[in-house]
Amino acid sequence: MGPVVAKRWFVGGRVQGVGFRYFVQERAEALGLRGYARNLVDGRVEVYAIGPANRLSDLAAALYKGPRMADVRRIEERDDLIEHVSNFNIR
Repeated sequence: MGPVVAKRWFVGGRVQGVGFRYFVQERAEALGLRGYARNLVDGRVEVYAIGPANRLSDLAAALYKGPRMADVRRIEERDDLIEHVSNFNIR
């Protein structure tokens, strides 16, 4: 499966109030990832996830799609440090 790494994404567009964080949580849990999704005051959603690189790539692909009512316009992706989180939650 490969080493465990961490990624952080900042997702912009119509991503708040459309179930985006719940969509991300469902996908992340299905992939066995740990981390969180949270709304930011500037209208973006921040997603932080820890897991094997190939599964993080699968999550990234899902972020570009989003739930039905979302309109993802831009995503900024960063490698990140591994934080201590035990599951995937919404903050």
